[in-house]
Amino acid sequence: MAIIVTRKPRNASLRFQQYLVQDDLTKKAPEKSLTAPLKKTGGRNAYGRITSRHRGGGAKKLYRIIDFKRMHKDVSGTIAAFEYDPNRNVAIALIHYINGAKGYILKAEGLKVGDAVLASEKAEAKVGNCLPLRHIPIGFFVHNVELYPLQGGKFARSAGSSVQLVNKEKDLAILKMPSGELRTVSDANWATVGALSNADFKNVVIGKAGRNRNRGIRPTVRGMAMNPVDHPHGGGEGRSKSGSHPVSPWGKGCKGTRTRRKKSSAILKRRK
Repeated sequence: MAIIVTRKPRNASLRFQQYLVQDDLTKKAPEKSLTAPLKKTGGRNAYGRITSRHRGGGAKKLYRIIDFKRMHKDVSGTIAAFEYDPNRNVAIALIHYINGAKGYILKAEGLKVGDAVLASEKAEAKVGNCLPLRHIPIGFFVHNVELYPLQGGKFARSAGSSVQLVNKEKDLAILKMPSGELRTVSDANWATVGALSNADFKNVVIGKAGRNRNRGIRPTVRGMAMNPVDHPHGGGEGRSKSGSHPVSPWGKGCKGTRTRRKKSSAILKRRK
């Protein structure tokens, strides 16, 4: 269980600062065979161009290899430990399988050390078990849901998130996304039963800029504070809104302007 702790206001930067204590984490060092080095990109792609702004710096991290596909099908496993993962906002669970293999999965709310988990078409629809959507009862909450069969989980992978299975029609499953959007996917897609833990993560007050720098997040500058060469909002004598609509640095409307080109037949109801 995660608890939000507020710091004592010994100075200005600590006055509103909060941090999360996850007292159910049972292991500090990661499993060595399930880690990999993680190279920093600074938000740049293979051509060296910035494709994600305000990234750079940050504390050094070791990547934990998460089994989003639940590769060990029809093999029972036991949860051996819960661990912190610096690469995501939800804790991870270490599984020891009966065939000797080990793997990491995302920690679902309600799981405990020693619980048995299984990924199988014949598995019971209980928290931590992974099975196709066609075998999960309507109304259940699931996470780590595939977009296409055998692709590996894509939906609902962050702290506290889950997707509700609201209906089934022919070979399709209708899902209610965390945003409220209703969409269809194949009922052959695999999903893990339950909602993810650490739902209080979004309520933590960072408290100071330095904590964001440690996370690899650089400062965000307002367009109005820039020069005209850098942003459409820039320039002018003093502060100037110039009467135009707010836009991104590349001139696209950034408040309510629709930018999606193609209407997807899989989306039944928009989030708005």
